[in-house]
Amino acid sequence: MKQILKHSFEAVSLLTTNNGMLDVTIVSAFDQPDWIIPSSLILSVDDYSEYVAMYEWEQQQVAVFHLLPHHQTPDKMVVLEGNTSAHRIALQTSGELRQLQARISEVKDIELPVHFIEPNSNIDTVYERVQEDVVLSYIFQAVTIDDTLYLVPDLDKIAHQLVDLDG
Repeated sequence: MKQILKHSFEAVSLLTTNNGMLDVTIVSAFDQPDWIIPSSLILSVDDYSEYVAMYEWEQQQVAVFHLLPHHQTPDKMVVLEGNTSAHRIALQTSGELRQLQARISEVKDIELPVHFIEPNSNIDTVYERVQEDVVLSYIFQAVTIDDTLYLVPDLDKIAHQLVDLDG
C-alpha cells in the first residue's frame, strides 16, 4: 500500500513578508477577533448573499468556511489559494475587507483571551477536526497589531478538513 504523504502547505499557513513588512487583508468574523490573511492568497472577493457549504468559482467547487452564524446574512465570498486547486477554500463573511501593511516588529503574539474559547468544548477533541463554532480548532496564532486583536487562522488545517469532509 502506498504511503499517503501530507503535502507541505506553508504558503497558506504563514504570513508572507516583503522587506520586513506584512501585507495582509483583514476579514470580518462574528463573535471572535477579525482574521488576518496574507493578501497574496486572495484569488477573488465576490458579492454573495446565500449561505452555502460549497461555492462554484471558475467552474470549480470550493469548500466554504463560515465566519458568520447561519442566522446572519453574508455578503462576501473570499476565495483563497491553496497548495493545490483541490485545497482552495472560500471564507463567507459580511462587511468590508481592509488592507493592512505592518512591520513584523509591530505584530505581537498573544494568548487567545479566554472569553473566545468555547466553555463547553472538549480540548482533546477540538484539535482533531475543524469546527466553525470552536475557535481553538482552527487558530494558528492570536496576535495584536496596534493594540487590536486578530486571529491568524490555520488555513492548512481548515483546507484539509473541508476537503477531507467533502471528499
